[in-house]
Amino acid sequence: MAQVVMYCTAVCPYCTMAERLLLAKGVKEINKIRVDLEPSRRDEMIEKTGRRTVPQIYIDSTHVGGYDDLSALDRAGGLSPLLAA
Repeated sequence: MAQVVMYCTAVCPYCTMAERLLLAKGVKEINKIRVDLEPSRRDEMIEKTGRRTVPQIYIDSTHVGGYDDLSALDRAGGLSPLLAA
């Protein structure tokens, strides 16, 4: 299974929904980077993704985007193959 990294905060409902979707797809572990606890990691996230909002999700080296992007990828049938790679 692919490695999943998610930039997130504790109070973000979209982060929670993204985590639920990933767990439902069989992901056993999500490497969460809490930008609310480590503000310098938010700067890192913005530099890497060009986006300011959480969650920002990486599957291996592929930047998926936020929850809406993750959900759309799943509906299009692209999430499972990406996770299996």
